[in-house]
Amino acid sequence: MISDYFGSMVFDDRVMKATLSAEVYESLKKTIDEGEQLDVRLASAVADAMKKWAIEKGATHYTHWFQPLNGVTAEKHESFISPSPDGRVIMEFSADALIKGESDASSFPSGGLRATFEARGYTAWDPTSYAFIKDKTLCIPTAFTSYGGEALDKKTPLLRSMEALNKQALRILTLFGNTTVKRVRAMVGPEQEYFLIDSDMYEKRKDLIFTGRTLFGASAPKGQELDDHYYGSIAQRVAEFMQDLNVELWKLGIYAKTEHNEVAPAQHELAPIYTTTNIATDHNQLTMEIMKKVAQRHKLVCLLHEKPFNGVNGSGKHNNWSIATDKGTNLLKPGKTPHENAQFLLFLCAVIKAVDEYQDLLRISVASAGNDHRLGANEAPPAVVSMFLGEELTAVLDAIENDAPYESVERKKMLFGVPALPQFLRDTTDRNRTSPFAFTGNKFEFRMPGSSNSIAEPNVMLNASVAEVLEEFADRLEGSENFAEDLNTLLRETIKAHKRIIFNGNGYDSAWVKEAEGRGLSNLKTTPDCLPKVLEKKNVDMLTRQGVFTETEIRARYEITLENYAKTVMIEAATMIDMAKKEILPAISAFSTKLVRATNDKRNYGIEATYEVVAANKLAELTTLTYSTTEILEKTLLKIKAIADVTEQSNMIRDIMIPKMAELRRYADEAETMTDESVWPYPTYDKLLFAVR
Repeated sequence: MISDYFGSMVFDDRVMKATLSAEVYESLKKTIDEGEQLDVRLASAVADAMKKWAIEKGATHYTHWFQPLNGVTAEKHESFISPSPDGRVIMEFSADALIKGESDASSFPSGGLRATFEARGYTAWDPTSYAFIKDKTLCIPTAFTSYGGEALDKKTPLLRSMEALNKQALRILTLFGNTTVKRVRAMVGPEQEYFLIDSDMYEKRKDLIFTGRTLFGASAPKGQELDDHYYGSIAQRVAEFMQDLNVELWKLGIYAKTEHNEVAPAQHELAPIYTTTNIATDHNQLTMEIMKKVAQRHKLVCLLHEKPFNGVNGSGKHNNWSIATDKGTNLLKPGKTPHENAQFLLFLCAVIKAVDEYQDLLRISVASAGNDHRLGANEAPPAVVSMFLGEELTAVLDAIENDAPYESVERKKMLFGVPALPQFLRDTTDRNRTSPFAFTGNKFEFRMPGSSNSIAEPNVMLNASVAEVLEEFADRLEGSENFAEDLNTLLRETIKAHKRIIFNGNGYDSAWVKEAEGRGLSNLKTTPDCLPKVLEKKNVDMLTRQGVFTETEIRARYEITLENYAKTVMIEAATMIDMAKKEILPAISAFSTKLVRATNDKRNYGIEATYEVVAANKLAELTTLTYSTTEILEKTLLKIKAIADVTEQSNMIRDIMIPKMAELRRYADEAETMTDESVWPYPTYDKLLFAVR
C-alpha cells in the first residue's frame, strides 16, 4: 500500500518523534512549526539520529543540498566513514557537519557578490525542511551564502519573504481579535507541465541535447487541432512512466496527486497537493530531477523547456498560492458570505494592491529566455499581469467601492436533462484559464511561471509584496478609534485605486493588450524589457524594507538573470549555426543533387520533369538564403560575444540576433517540407510528437 512507503525516505515528524528524546523533539518542533530560534545545543542528538536512520536505509554519504542561482540544485557528497585506531572505519556524522557546510562558491553565479578568487561559501541547515535520502545519500536542505553573508541561493530570500509575510499577517489577525495564531504560512502547490519523447530520437537532435528545445522543425500534419490529447487516454508507455514516477515521489514525501495528458501531443502534467512554500519549492526541484531520471528508465526523455516545439503549446508551472494559519485557517477562503467576511476582504484587497503596485516584480520573477517564447502565445497568459476574481467577488468589491448594498448571487442547480444523473449546486463563478493571476476559490493561481523555472522567485515576490501592503494596512488600522469604519474606508480606497488590475475577460484576446495599455498596465514582453525594473527605487525600497534582499543582492540577481538570458540564447545561436552548416545544408544539397540527376534521367528518355525542376530551383533558393543567413548569424554572434556590458549585450540579442535566428529557422523549415525524409538529418516533428505510445 502507498501508506506503507509514503515518506519512507524522509526524516520527517514521525521519524523524529520516534528517534529523538522528548526534549529534543519538542525544541526542534518549535523551530519547525513556530519559527523559533534553533537551539544548536541539540544538534548532536539530531545528527546522531539522522545518521543512524540514514544508514539503516542504506545511505553511505551525506550532502548539504542547496539551490544556487543557476536554477538547479547542488550537492557535494561526504561519506559517513572516519578512520578508527585499529585500521578500520567507524560511521560518524557530527553536529557541526549537520549545521554548517563549507562549499567552494567560486563556480556558482554570484553577480559580483564575491570575487572569483574568493571561494569560500557556507551552507546552513534549514530545519524547517525535512532531510531525505536520494541515491543512498542523506540530503540535508540548506541555505547557501557567501563569506560576507550575502544570499547566493534561492532558498534564503524565500525563507526571508515567508518570515516577512508571517510577521505582517499576524499583525492583521490581531486587529480582528485573533491572538492565538502563532504562525502564518504561505502555501503553494505547483502544477508541473512537461513533454515526453523517445530517447533514441532525442539523441539524434543536437538542439534538444544542447538547448532543451527544437531550434528547427516544420510542423507535423497533425498537431493539437482536434483537442484529442487533452485528458485523453494515457498511452501505455507513458502510464508506466507515471506509475514509476509516483512511487519515487511518494517515497520522498512529495504529494503527487493529479496526472493527465495536456493539450499538446506528447505533453503531460503532474500536480501535487499544496504545502508550505519552502517545502513545496524543495519538492518541485526534486520532482523535476526525478522526472528526468525515471524517464531514462523507460527510454524516454523528459523535456522541461517552456517551448520545446514550435506550433504547439508550451509548458508552464501554475503556482497555486494561498495563506494559512497554524490553526489550519485559509485566509483567502471567502466563506459562504464573502461580503460579510471582513478579514477575508482585507487580505483579498492586500493581494489586489500588491499585484497592481508590484506587477513588474511578478513579471520579473518569471523572466527567462525560455519563458519569453511562451508568454503571450495561445497557451499562456500575455506578458501583461492582471487578476481574475470572478463575478461574485467582483460584485462584492463593486458594492464596497460604491458603498451600496450587495445582492448575493444565488447558486443554481446543474441540470443535465437526464434524471439518473446527480444534481448539485454549481459554483457562483466560472474559472478563467487565460488569466495570469486567477482566484480559484480559496487561492490564487499564478499561471506565468515557466516549466523549468524554480518557483522560489515568484513566491519571493508574492510574499514580499503582500507583506509590504499588509504592513501598510496594519500601520493604518492599529490604534483606530472606529475600526469598522476605518476598515471600510481602507477597503473602499484600495478597490478604487487598484481595480485596474482586475480583468475577468479573455486574456488571449489581442484587444485586451490594447485595453491594458489604456489602463496603465505594463506589457513587458521580454526578459531584457522587464529586468531593469527590479532596480527601480520603489522595488528596491520594498524588497530591502521587508528584509528579503539587500540592494547588493538585488543588483547581483539582475546581472545573473541577464547573463543567463544572454548565454542561453547565444548557445542556441551557436547550435543553430552548427546544425545548419553540418546537417541541414548538406542534406538539402544532397537531395538537390538527386533531383538534378532525376531531371537529366527523365529528359534523356523524353519525360517531363516538372516536379524535379521546380523543387530543385526552390531548394537552390532556400539553400542560398539558409547559407547567407547562417553567415550573418555567425558574425552577429561573434559581435555580441565581444560586448562586455550584459545589458547592452542582452538588448542586442533581443533586437538583432533573435529575429535573425527566426529567419534562419523559417528558411530551413521550408526546406525540410520539400526534402526527402530519408536524407533529412534528424527526426521530424511527426516522429518526435507521436512516437511514444
